[in-house]
Amino acid sequence: MAADIPIIDSHIHLYPESELSTLAWCSPENPLAKQHSVDEYKAASSSSPPQGFIFIETDRKNDLDAGVKDGSGWTSPLMEVSWLKRIVTGQPKPGEGHAKEDGSLCAAYIPWAPLPSGSSAMEKYIQLVKKEAGESWPKIRGFRYLLQDKPNGTMLQQDFIESLRLLGRMGFVFELGVDQHRRGRTQLEEVVEMIDRAHDGVPEDEKVVFIINHMCKPDLEVYNTHTSTSFIAWRTAMFTLSKCSRTYMKVSGGFSEMPASLKERTPEEIFDALVPWLTIIVAAFGADRIMFGSDWPVCTVGVGDGAWEKWKKIIERLCWMASFDDEQKKMIWGGTALKAYGIKP
Repeated sequence: MAADIPIIDSHIHLYPESELSTLAWCSPENPLAKQHSVDEYKAASSSSPPQGFIFIETDRKNDLDAGVKDGSGWTSPLMEVSWLKRIVTGQPKPGEGHAKEDGSLCAAYIPWAPLPSGSSAMEKYIQLVKKEAGESWPKIRGFRYLLQDKPNGTMLQQDFIESLRLLGRMGFVFELGVDQHRRGRTQLEEVVEMIDRAHDGVPEDEKVVFIINHMCKPDLEVYNTHTSTSFIAWRTAMFTLSKCSRTYMKVSGGFSEMPASLKERTPEEIFDALVPWLTIIVAAFGADRIMFGSDWPVCTVGVGDGAWEKWKKIIERLCWMASFDDEQKKMIWGGTALKAYGIKP
């Protein structure tokens, strides 16, 4: 990889130790149940320091029913907005692991939002986010409601569709996180329908942009991709999703979907195992709609401290395999993220 190609890491998570209790997934035995700060991220990526990163919400506790009525269920997600404001404005609390000069590293951040509650609740919530974000508000380029663990049909409810249309009208992206590995083809089929419904009859410039996380989390334990119904369903969905020009794909999150034995192997060996999936992503989306994301610190689970560099080397080999020229590589490593999120370089 050419040294002059800047990296924008399109998918990282950060949280301070003082707010671990607000994380919905965090239990004492979880390997990620400790502070993950800008300082630690910089150390993890020090071999090729990124020019910037995009923070993605960390699934904080919320209560949608309370949120619809009075917003009381939005306390923890709004705390996360406040946390990112402190990073962006360089105003850390003691021990939070970032400094004033780190503010410029945050190219954008993507908070949680209560999309199932409908557009009226969303409008109310976004106004609260704007107030909480203060001078960091321009860094908010979209919102996420994590769908990977939600009941089937959640994303197809009319309130959800109306919330997506609202985001499109307001110029925000929707960060899409689903899980084919654990939830099967139903989630992929619902995603295709959701996008069609969200865009149906909407003017082109008001159609919400979908930024798809982690290649939709395919099952990377599949041995024979020629006969696997799981792989075939995923491949079909990737080509279908790519037909919509307002969809972008993050090549990220791969370690979480691999068997433990594969995670331990060299980047070159892992790449060889992932070729069937990576080939489909390149063929479907092309360099101008693919973006590098590390999924730090989730990528470290079962891999260790060198996970960031290991995933980077895998994506370098992807660029080599696809014979991308320097301009295409610039898109993979940062240009696509800047375009998709509407970030001014």
